[in-house]
Amino acid sequence: MAENNISPSTAIPLSAAIQYQTGSVVSKEIMRKDTGTVTLFAFDEGQGLSEHTAPFDALVYILDGEAKITITGNPVQVKTGELIIMPANEPHALQAVQKFKMLLVMIRS
Repeated sequence: MAENNISPSTAIPLSAAIQYQTGSVVSKEIMRKDTGTVTLFAFDEGQGLSEHTAPFDALVYILDGEAKITITGNPVQVKTGELIIMPANEPHALQAVQKFKMLLVMIRS
């Protein structure tokens, strides 16, 4: 069993693998490799991540809810079942329009 309680070669309902916590942002790393990471996040309504940059491309897939993701000053509403790519070295921020869960895939190479 992996440290994150997700076993290799086992199918799981992804949205159920992380839970909301009132007034918080919760994260759970699913996989870490030299070439990138896969992390689940759960944001309570009104929570977010302030503007920052990352040296790697990132793919965000919304599992549940709705977020406003701002990339280089351009806000985009992203809803359940949608994805967006955040390019490396571009400033970005996330804000929960309503509580939401996302899968973040960071590609380092």
